[in-house]
Amino acid sequence: MAFPRFILVVLLICAATAGVSGATPVASALLPKQFGGWQESAPARPSSDPAVADPVNATLLKEYGFTDFESATYLRDDGRKLTVKAARFADASGAFGAFSYYRTPEMNIETIGDEAASANPRVMFLRGNVLVDAVFSKLSVMSAAELRELSDALPVPPREARNLPSLPSYLPKQSMVANTTKYVVGPVALAGIGSPIPPALVDFNAGAEVVLSTYKSSGGDATLMLVSYPTPQIAAEHLRRLDAAHAPSTQSSGGPVLLDVGPFFDRRTGPILAIAAGPLSQSEAKSLLASVNYDADVTWNENTHFTKRDNLANLLVNIIILCGILIGLALVAGVAFGGIRILIRRYLPDRFLGKPAEMEFIALHLTEEPRPVDDSKVSPSIKVG
Repeated sequence: MAFPRFILVVLLICAATAGVSGATPVASALLPKQFGGWQESAPARPSSDPAVADPVNATLLKEYGFTDFESATYLRDDGRKLTVKAARFADASGAFGAFSYYRTPEMNIETIGDEAASANPRVMFLRGNVLVDAVFSKLSVMSAAELRELSDALPVPPREARNLPSLPSYLPKQSMVANTTKYVVGPVALAGIGSPIPPALVDFNAGAEVVLSTYKSSGGDATLMLVSYPTPQIAAEHLRRLDAAHAPSTQSSGGPVLLDVGPFFDRRTGPILAIAAGPLSQSEAKSLLASVNYDADVTWNENTHFTKRDNLANLLVNIIILCGILIGLALVAGVAFGGIRILIRRYLPDRFLGKPAEMEFIALHLTEEPRPVDDSKVSPSIKVG
């Protein structure tokens, strides 16, 4: 009976091991227990449901790549209270998109983390792929510094997930209304920010990403929208669709039509479509569109494994060290070879190196007096005839 029991125990251990190995890994904690004099008053509440983070915009958060959420309440000795909510995304682009969606023009720009904005006691900032929303019960002159400590305490994402999107950098800064830039990666967010063109014409299935911002013009606030595609060819095809949808005959034919946003201008630069819409004059629109120029910079997001072995400078140092070693070996070998010959010549002159007479160099003695010739050693000459 002992043997079947042993088999049963082994099977239970294997099943438990398989269950542990197949379990979904738990994400690391987002918020620290304490920072900047603030102490957590109750355990943080983590969740992987976007509806817990924002019941109204759960679909939008999922579109931006939401992964998990955590909220906590902190207290100080002076009785102040701080409520912090942190949402983590798959990469920094998704976190930046959510940050731009929640940010409003009335907010003030702050220097916390990668991007930050505030409205009275509420401060929202972005750090890597984490978006933090903090609400103070009472602000102080050290509130910003305390949140910087919180930003430094947040988990650092992998290298390939840290890069912010490059598309917003193509927006011109002149005449831009502060805090109006929105970064979009899907139709849900595009429909919620008042885009001049519908999601069907943007075609997110083709790998599009969108950024748009508000600009001041002589006639009022206008919108500049940039749509980036993987290749210039795809962008050119969508520009033709956009122009066709803008034609007067499109609505009567039942095709996709543009929204009623007033004057409409578009232009392509590389894989980017630039669209200006709103109360713009033709000269203002041309000037705004001309300020958008694609620059073919290559961004490498993959981990390059930059180790000592892959470092070119380290390779050059090793080459120099190798040359020094080879020179040292050559000197040692030369000294050893010459020293051995000197020792052999001194202590064993006739054994290995031959007799000294046999090692003499042939000399002509051109500058010396002629030596007398020994007739006994001269061979007799033979005269013929």
